[in-house]
Amino acid sequence: MNIEPKPIRILTVDDHQLLREGIAAVLDAQEDMTLVGEASSGEEAVEAFRRLRPDVTLMDLRMAGISGIEAITRIRAEFPGARIVVLTTYAGDVQAAAALKAGASGYLLKNLLRKELIDTIRVVHSGRRRVPAEIATEIAEHVADDLLTDREMQVLRGVASGKSNKLIAVELSISEGTVKTHMKSILPKLSANDRTHAVTIALRRGILDL
Repeated sequence: MNIEPKPIRILTVDDHQLLREGIAAVLDAQEDMTLVGEASSGEEAVEAFRRLRPDVTLMDLRMAGISGIEAITRIRAEFPGARIVVLTTYAGDVQAAAALKAGASGYLLKNLLRKELIDTIRVVHSGRRRVPAEIATEIAEHVADDLLTDREMQVLRGVASGKSNKLIAVELSISEGTVKTHMKSILPKLSANDRTHAVTIALRRGILDL
């Protein structure tokens, strides 16, 4: 007697209802998958996971309240075996590395959802990881980079906000010369030519999130 395998139970977490509806439609066409719940925030995601214990969770990174990465951290702290796929518009290596470090098993760009969502769910459900090749390559390229210090991050955020060195110095209670020293340290760490280039690189890689 053949026993039908149980469908993969899926929880989707995203603050955009249209995206959740789109995912629901894709899953509805799959005989081996079933959508068991939806959440629109990180807090709702943690509560829904506790209640539903899904096989695979599809998690957005950017939401109001706690972030997707924080939600992943909390879920994995309670349920170490949780299998979570990050869904994001963001291809930055820093965000991807943070999500994987928090315990995500997969990382999928939203523009690839229609093409790769189903395969990614099946791969992650089977216990393997799935990360787009271009993101894995970017993570590998930067794995040995010197990290920005907390103070350098504060200075870079000031620059990204369009503030002058003088204003950044006042806000951080340091001298203008110290701000310039921090910028001199930031540029080689990011392989940047100037302050504007540094901000562009930091935004692309997910070091800054404005």
